[in-house]
Amino acid sequence: MPEKRIGVFLCHCGSNIAGVVDINKVKESLKGVPNVEVVEDYKYVCSKPGQQILKDAIAKNRLNGIVIASCSPRMHEPTFRQTLREVGMNPFLLEIANIREHVSWIHSDNPEAATKKAIDLVKMAVARARLLVALDEPEVKIRKSTLVVGGGIAGISASLDLADAGFKVYLVEKEPSIGGKMSRWDKTFPTLDCSSCILTPRMAEVGSHPNVELFTMAEVEDVQGFVGNFEVKIRQKPRYVIADKCTSCGDCSEICPVDVPSEFDANLSYRKAIYIPFAQAVPSTYLLDMDNCLGVDAVRCGKCKDACEAEAINYDDHERIIEIEVGTIIVATGFEIFDATKKEEYGYGVFPNVVNMAEVERMLSSAGPTTGHVVRPSDLQEPQKVVYIQCVGSRDERTNKYCSRICCMTAIKQARMIRDKLGAEVYVFYIDLRTFGKGYEEFYEATASAGVTFVRGRVGEILENEKTHLLTIRGEDTLLGQPIELRDVDLVVLSTGVVAPESAKRIAHALNLSLSPDGFLLEAHPKLRPVDSFNDGIFVAGMAQGPKDIPDTVAQAKAAAAGAMGLMGKGKINVEPYYSVVDEDKCAGCQVCISVCPYNAIVLNERGFAEVNPALCKGCGTCTATCASGAISSQHYTDGQISAMISEYLAQDKT
Repeated sequence: MPEKRIGVFLCHCGSNIAGVVDINKVKESLKGVPNVEVVEDYKYVCSKPGQQILKDAIAKNRLNGIVIASCSPRMHEPTFRQTLREVGMNPFLLEIANIREHVSWIHSDNPEAATKKAIDLVKMAVARARLLVALDEPEVKIRKSTLVVGGGIAGISASLDLADAGFKVYLVEKEPSIGGKMSRWDKTFPTLDCSSCILTPRMAEVGSHPNVELFTMAEVEDVQGFVGNFEVKIRQKPRYVIADKCTSCGDCSEICPVDVPSEFDANLSYRKAIYIPFAQAVPSTYLLDMDNCLGVDAVRCGKCKDACEAEAINYDDHERIIEIEVGTIIVATGFEIFDATKKEEYGYGVFPNVVNMAEVERMLSSAGPTTGHVVRPSDLQEPQKVVYIQCVGSRDERTNKYCSRICCMTAIKQARMIRDKLGAEVYVFYIDLRTFGKGYEEFYEATASAGVTFVRGRVGEILENEKTHLLTIRGEDTLLGQPIELRDVDLVVLSTGVVAPESAKRIAHALNLSLSPDGFLLEAHPKLRPVDSFNDGIFVAGMAQGPKDIPDTVAQAKAAAAGAMGLMGKGKINVEPYYSVVDEDKCAGCQVCISVCPYNAIVLNERGFAEVNPALCKGCGTCTATCASGAISSQHYTDGQISAMISEYLAQDKT
């Protein structure tokens, strides 16, 4: 190995670093350090002039090792690697010392201690840089097909963008129809456009697109493989109706004697045991709910089969496992509404006239259970006094700390529609109104001008008159600083927040994805990689990643589709060489490493030794730490490199 010639480059990061860390002292500390040939500092090393300083120093001093003291490697490590490639240097002869997040940001109150810590980190980085070796990036071919998980507006948008670009798309939806929550909403804010009018043409388009293969009543069972080469198992439930034969005539449903609550109508109406979720459903095919069916033979019932002239009823239908191979995956699993029964003080599920915003959406819909009329569930009469309570299940230490983003605007929209339709008194109790989008603030002001009363304060409790079912609301007006009580309230609407669906946990497990503390899927970087996951080739979109409105959901779906296109368009990519390697002379074939690998990246080869798939391995080091014979080592993070950093730290004067 040639003698190491290391260059150290200190970034001021404007005043983020230099405002706390004494850059000159750090430079002085590096004088005489073995193998350090040049030390430079610049205000922004990541900038084009900063990168040019780096290039010039490499050429002039024949450097074969680089240390950059700057911000987190999550921010600009790819930038600096590309700079090294441009001058013909192996990009993995680079070490970054994080002296912003790990030093200046957390020690801003003690510049002297921060400077000492920065010196330690830079010298430790130099110690590791001495042992860095050039690494090759394995090349992986990418299949030109995508799996999209979730058929809401995010999944539909991503699927159409990919399909229109010529890529094969497999769209998997767990419900009988695509459309997601948007198909149940009546109007969209702030323009009050018909939700179905916007969505259903897109649903029909994706259902008939030649490049889209649609699987409804299906969930992803298992995913194996790696970026460009994913092997997916899909479990599809039986529909008991042959899609190719069904004409959607409805004769079967008309004769069915069973009535059960309709999930699509938020259980405010009833459907038959054989039914179609809603008129514009895609696919436009009936399905049989076997859990509520009276029986599948003529002795017990069998009426639907007798009524079906197309002979589309198939009582012998069964569950199927479908196997596909794709190059990329987009997860758009959507959201669920917070269960308001967890907030007992509001009486949801106890008082009939306390409802959530999803139920009001179905009431407002002309195709809903009340044909567009908002009514009191207790007697189906139109309410004259309506109260909205915001942040139910959001911004709450006892439930969810995060803001659900859509609740304020949904409440304002519904309040405006109720006010316009019924002329009722409408009150909205809020903590803070968050009208952040284009035209949102103007819509709020127009709603307030239309007669909706906004009260800043929380509602403490709701009481009910058991005879009339009228409600009394008690809370506080924090602007006036006094208690407030509203009596004879007909209807209370809880602006329930959004939560991650249970399916998000299952898909995260199947795809080895991370979840953020709020339960939604974790993106690779909140600002620079908001739709990428930590697993190459897998993207997240819409509310799978976190709460957002329809415009942001569609924008993110398009970004995820663009990311997938970018990978598949190349046809092949290089995989970072942060993978473990096995020394077969030491391997005992005990398979312990196989059992502990969280990425299923290790197999036993035909010679009986452990073998690592570079494309699957993420370099986590679990196998390295577990191997009793020391047969596995992690490239780029070797024991020798880590030991050198520790030894350098211990050798420093800590006085």
